[in-house]
Amino acid sequence: MSDDPNPTFGANNRVPEFGTRRATITDVAREAGTGKTNISRYLNGMTSVLSPELRERIEVAIAKLDYRPNQMARGLKRGRNRLIGMLLADLTNPYSVEVLQGVEAACHALGYMPLICHAANEVDMERRYLQLLDLWRRRRDRQCVGRQGRTAERLHTRRDSVVLVDRTVEGIVTDMVGLDNLAAVALATRHLAEQGFDELLFIVQPVTHVSSRRLRQATFRETVAALDSAGANRLHSATLVIDLADAGPALADLDRRVAAARDAGRRVALFAANGPVALVAVHLKSRFGGDWQAQIALMSIDDSEWAQLAGMTTVRQPTYDIGRRAVEFLHERLGGASMAAHECLLPGELVVRASTERANERGIV
Repeated sequence: MSDDPNPTFGANNRVPEFGTRRATITDVAREAGTGKTNISRYLNGMTSVLSPELRERIEVAIAKLDYRPNQMARGLKRGRNRLIGMLLADLTNPYSVEVLQGVEAACHALGYMPLICHAANEVDMERRYLQLLDLWRRRRDRQCVGRQGRTAERLHTRRDSVVLVDRTVEGIVTDMVGLDNLAAVALATRHLAEQGFDELLFIVQPVTHVSSRRLRQATFRETVAALDSAGANRLHSATLVIDLADAGPALADLDRRVAAARDAGRRVALFAANGPVALVAVHLKSRFGGDWQAQIALMSIDDSEWAQLAGMTTVRQPTYDIGRRAVEFLHERLGGASMAAHECLLPGELVVRASTERANERGIV
């Protein structure tokens, strides 16, 4: 006797001709000679309410039709799914793309689907995405929020469902994964000093809303001060803030500082706080010509492909591991972990290339 009061067709009826169409739950029910309710029960693990004979028929029908449940639809119907949203401030930044590779790999390994939200450095867009992610969170979804920092008011209500990438947000205590900026900037600054450069210019984008930029700037200053107090020769240093949307004034200031340092006989090295800022190399080439690296040194945090081609010294970030670990943190929270918030700081790798060879060996005066 059938377990369903309204069975459809018997198991021995002709298999429908699907062509290239994927089998549906209705097709499985028809093939198994039962109703969709029992198929749903089987798929959701409620097999105890089904007879052994019906379970066997359903198994045979699923195998015969090569039926594969639509996990997204099932999640939405039950009010939950395994989506992870990642909010990116700037998808054009190679750093973001590289972190995404780690995020996607971890999502696939742990059974999640990544949803990428690109705010394009727009506060309003960032806020709208957070609203959207919040709606999903209320349906028992979770999100991994990365590379943001100006809409902190929307994060206060979701601390257990957020992992911050590369930065912190004031007043929010939650998991964070990123570069060990203190160690990375100190390592790079000491390298420049050891190579004989005595005019160090740190170039960074506006720091107001981005904690990692502020930390890198502060660490640069502290490291220079420590080297000054320990060394025989005084280091000259300054920070130049450059707005990439209107770089003219900052580049003019850079030219003045470089000219003054060279007139005073000091050897100049520029330290770019990230990959986008390192594109100041385009300006240097137009200013000093094709052999600009014989005139001025440049190094950067972020090891982009063009940096490798240009022979530029960099601090390579563990971007893949940052993305992977962020998803793993979120997975732990989803599993019910109630430990204190993690701060996972991963080490950078100093990759020395021709751009920072010893100043006297490069003929810089």
